Amino acid sequence: MFILKRQDVEIGSFQHPSKEQKIPILSYQGQTFRLLSVFNAAQEEDARTLWRDLTDNRGKACVLLEEPERFSVWGKIQLERSSSEAQAAPPTTVNGVSPVFVKAGVLIIQAMYEDVADLMGDKQAKRFEGDLATIGKEMRLPQLTSDELVTGLLRLDPFSASLPPWQTNHLNTIFKELHRIGRSYFGRSNFTERALEALDDLSPTEREAFLTWLKQLSSGQLWQ
Repeated sequence: MFILKRQDVEIGSFQHPSKEQKIPILSYQGQTFRLLSVFNAAQEEDARTLWRDLTDNRGKACVLLEEPERFSVWGKIQLERSSSEAQAAPPTTVNGVSPVFVKAGVLIIQAMYEDVADLMGDKQAKRFEGDLATIGKEMRLPQLTSDELVTGLLRLDPFSASLPPWQTNHLNTIFKELHRIGRSYFGRSNFTERALEALDDLSPTEREAFLTWLKQLSSGQLWQ
């Protein structure tokens, strides 16, 4: 998306919603980005390769920051804009499901796909796409019923594009099946914890609202 110099941006931090740590953030022209990866000066090509993969192949809005002694890649996020927004409950759709919950579902699916791709390579990532499409067809899940739709969902920007018309029963099925296929790829490792880290892209209020709602689903206990 952007290749920027240090003088072009402002860098600060915000408090992680559930951990005692600060998360670095980059601000550029009213947009906010979270640090994804850091490379030393000799790893310029590695940094550019990651940035191109995220932007061109995965449809992410990212910044490549060039500094004298390092390169870093940052992914776009949305922070809470005011305390009044922080206190407001997430809006609900006509079917009673908050768009925040749908957004969280998309983020988790994308995080699991990226985990498979990063740890196991492109071949297994393609297989994971196929598994999602198979589940979508069998369960008749909107925007998951074909390979093409799954690819589109994996490249979707949850913060700027139209979200899938998922209802509670769809999301309950998705989280149940995601956990099942996640076990087939990652075994008994803490893949759920890694996937849920994608929720850090939400505001703290949205994140807590989703996790509270998730506990109420029959599939929610799988993700605790």
